[in-house]
Amino acid sequence: MSEELTVAEIAGRLKGEWEGDGEARIRSVAGVREAESGDLTFVADARYAGAAAETRASAVIVRRDWQAACPAALIRVAQPGAAFAEAVGWFAPAPVRFEPGTHATAVVAPDARIGEGVTVGPYCVVEPGVSVGAHTVLGAFCYLGHGVRIGCDCRLHPHVSVREYCRIGDRALIHNGAVIGSDGFGFMEEGGRREKVPQTGIVVIGDDVEIGANTTIDRARFGRTRIGDGVKLDNLVQVAHNVVLGDHTVAAAQTGFAGSAIIGAQSMFGGQAGVSGHITIGERVVVGAQAGVTKSVAPDSFVSGYPATSHDKARKIHAHVMRLPALKARVAELEARIKALEGTG
Repeated sequence: MSEELTVAEIAGRLKGEWEGDGEARIRSVAGVREAESGDLTFVADARYAGAAAETRASAVIVRRDWQAACPAALIRVAQPGAAFAEAVGWFAPAPVRFEPGTHATAVVAPDARIGEGVTVGPYCVVEPGVSVGAHTVLGAFCYLGHGVRIGCDCRLHPHVSVREYCRIGDRALIHNGAVIGSDGFGFMEEGGRREKVPQTGIVVIGDDVEIGANTTIDRARFGRTRIGDGVKLDNLVQVAHNVVLGDHTVAAAQTGFAGSAIIGAQSMFGGQAGVSGHITIGERVVVGAQAGVTKSVAPDSFVSGYPATSHDKARKIHAHVMRLPALKARVAELEARIKALEGTG
């Protein structure tokens, strides 16, 4: 059951200071524009001052130095985003819990090793040679292929498929419809036809990894496709065969990594970014949304645009492109003047 707290109680828990109606009761959380009476929301910087001035929330978490007008009670803290994330849990419904055991409709091979406290949900299929670590949850319709190894305390939501011999570490969170270990996209041309190249490798996923809904990670042509510890992948991300994603890399939705790309640790990819195959991106690189990375990138770089280049340069290029219609009109005007001068000369 979610809680109901006063503004003053919330400020106390967050080690913040409150202004306004400290007795106002908070029952839920919402975005600053969608909030209603009884809701708690937050604003992280001055860009949202206008929204804060019009919010209908009962309380707003803000920075300690917030000065803009707001009709709601204020809770001043050092980091509003982190404070709001903590508060969300107080008003959320109780987490769904799964009873350990194997559902009657699941099909589990006799030699599969199922750890203590594991939940195998309805209509799951667990093939021979599979190992599942303690307290892992397999949601309905999950598929674990031959010889798959899953660590402890993992959560696979419904319809996750993990193909043969792939390995997943501890505390993985894999969302609905993700596919781990499908064949890489490998073909050779022979006599005008495309012949499939066998994809005999596996996928190895580290600890504390989160994989979004309908994300696909292809098995290696040979060897391993590697996903490092702490990697976070959004929905609809494509990781091709033999890619290496360094520890704690994050990628937003619809990012694509082509075959054999190597990505350094702690790199970040905006939505719809694309990475060419057989290149290396260094550690702590930031790739802007919709960027197309066609060449290797040095560590600690920020690149954007297509083809991707330094972000500052890409911004200048974009600014020039946006001025092309005006430049075209100016050139046409100059050409007309030249023709007029030539006609009178």
